[in-house]
This record gives sequence, structure tokens and C-alpha cells, in this order.
Amino acid sequence: MLIRLYAFQRKPEINAASGRSRHRISSESGYSMKKFLAGALACLFLIVSVSCKNDAPQTVTPGKLHVVVSLFPLYDFTREIGGDKVDVYLLLPPGMEAHSFEPKPSDIIRANKADLFIYTNRYMEPWAEEIISGLDTRKTLVVDSSSGAHFLRAGHTIDKGHEENGHFHEKRNGAGMDPHIWLDFANARIMADNILAGLITKDPSHRAYYRENAERFKARLEKLDNEYRTGLSRCTKRTFLHGGHFAFGYLAHRYSLNYESAYAVSANAEPSPAKIARLIQQLRDKGLHYIYTEELVEPRISRTIARETGATILKLHGAHNISRDDLAAGATFVSLMEKNLKNLMIGLQCR
Repeated sequence: MLIRLYAFQRKPEINAASGRSRHRISSESGYSMKKFLAGALACLFLIVSVSCKNDAPQTVTPGKLHVVVSLFPLYDFTREIGGDKVDVYLLLPPGMEAHSFEPKPSDIIRANKADLFIYTNRYMEPWAEEIISGLDTRKTLVVDSSSGAHFLRAGHTIDKGHEENGHFHEKRNGAGMDPHIWLDFANARIMADNILAGLITKDPSHRAYYRENAERFKARLEKLDNEYRTGLSRCTKRTFLHGGHFAFGYLAHRYSLNYESAYAVSANAEPSPAKIARLIQQLRDKGLHYIYTEELVEPRISRTIARETGATILKLHGAHNISRDDLAAGATFVSLMEKNLKNLMIGLQCR
């Protein structure tokens, strides 16, 4: 089983009714207090419910599994595999940059009501532990979608251009693991298997339905992988530079490309002037005509580099999250990756 289960430890509760009091309270005043508390709780619930609004479809249909997920790839994978047997709620509001997201109390409440809570990995969502620790896992199954996936260390550079003794060497700066595992499509298939296992565990009566959907989806991911491998094998350039954060290391590693970004794994820290100057010099030295930017992040650095070099800006979508417009237009993980391939082939001058 590719699911990581977490032991639930219930925090001790204080039962005021069982405590001794030195003062007697009449039944009438006790009844009034109960009415007051009930009203206060109802108001609190209303406030929390309003704050839970999200632009992704959020309805919970009786008879369907209610699944809460952290990022868009999981949202899309679960929709593909669960089909009409699941309702999926995306915690990350459309249009929000994923690395800056922190769950609200209402998100924790929603996860507690779910049949499954699925997250990407502990490096991508360090806050997931907070949610998990408060879940009653007798009701809510926790699925770590990264179980069994291959991780790379985080860094600013993936240099596949130097080969020694038959092995490529990667230059890495920074610490920790790169959380963007879904951009290696072999990992994406493993994530799909983990989601499938979770759905079957909670709803074994629809095992065959989920498996059929999962096999169809994984076949599409394999086809996408082959399209990338074929399309990127005919390129005159093998380096792509990115004015955003270090999101595409897995993609570069899988297809033997050189990759460098302005920011580290998180887009929160500002890149140094020396880093920007290095990217500008690389564009000139390697004869590159394109600089890449990403979704939901202000392309200020890419624009600066383009202005200095005359490069054209192209977009690569990391698929952490999507905009409200993309969500309304029915964007999927596969459709976003297909657009990425087209832009990579332009930037790398592929035949």
C-alpha cells in the first residue's frame, strides 16, 4: 500500500459538566447559558462557512467521496481518477502562489470533514503536518502522494552538459529537497497510483471504476512523456533560463537539459544582482533568444533580463496552481504541460 497513515492522538478534552463548582447554578440560568452558547457556536460556524469560499467546484454530493487536496496537480489527478464518484476541494484558492500559502482554521475544519486529505509532500507543504495532527484518521484517510517518488535536491542549477565516465553531474546550490515532483512524469504516475490506492481504501465497491480511470490517465501521462522526449531530442540548444523560482529541475533532469533560475526553490527571497547578471551573461554567451517566466508570479526579473538582452519572454507553467480564468476554461495538468512543450521547443530551437 502506497499510503502513509498517521496515528491520531486525541487531545484531552475538558468536560465542564463533570467538574465540581462551588456555586450552584439554577436550571433556568443553565438553560439560558446553553442557548447563548448554541447561538454563539452557530454564528461562528456561519463565519467560518463564509470564509471557506473557493472558486473551484466545492459541492459535496451525498453518496460521493469528499476529497480535500492541497495543490492543483492533485486536484486534477483526483478528478481524473475519481470521476463522478468524488467531489474534490482544492485548498489553494485559484490565483494564489502556492509557496506563500498558509491554511486557515476553516481549511483545517474542512479537512476534518473529508473522507480523504491528499497532499503533495512535506517539502512542498510543511504546513500539512499541522492539518494532519488534528485529523481523526478513523474518518479521514491521509494520503502522501509522494510515497515512492524520486526526489532531487533543491538548487539553482541543473547542468547536464558535462558528462564524465558515462554519468551526468548536477550542480546544486541550496539545501533541502526539491518539492516539484509532479514535473517528472514518472513521479506523476506514482502520485496517481497513491491517489488510486486512497480512493479504493475508502470506497472499495468502486475499485474497478477507479482503476480503469487511473490506467487511462497514466497512459496519457506516458504519452506526454514520450512527446517531450521526442520533441526535445531535436533541439539545437540544450539550456533554458528562467526568471522565476527553481521549479523545473525535474523536467530538466528527465530530458537532459541545462536549467538555471533567478530565484531559489521558494520565490519569496529576492535574487541577487550577481545572479541576474549571470543569467544575462549566459543568454549572451550561449546565443539564447528567450527567457522564461512562470504562472502567478510577477515577471519583473524576466522583463529586466529581456530588456538587457533583447530576449523574448516565454511562459512555463509549473502547475502548482491556476488562475480563475484557466479554471473556468477547463485547464488540466496535461493541457498545461502540452503548452509548456510548445514553448520549450521554441526557446530551445527544436526542429
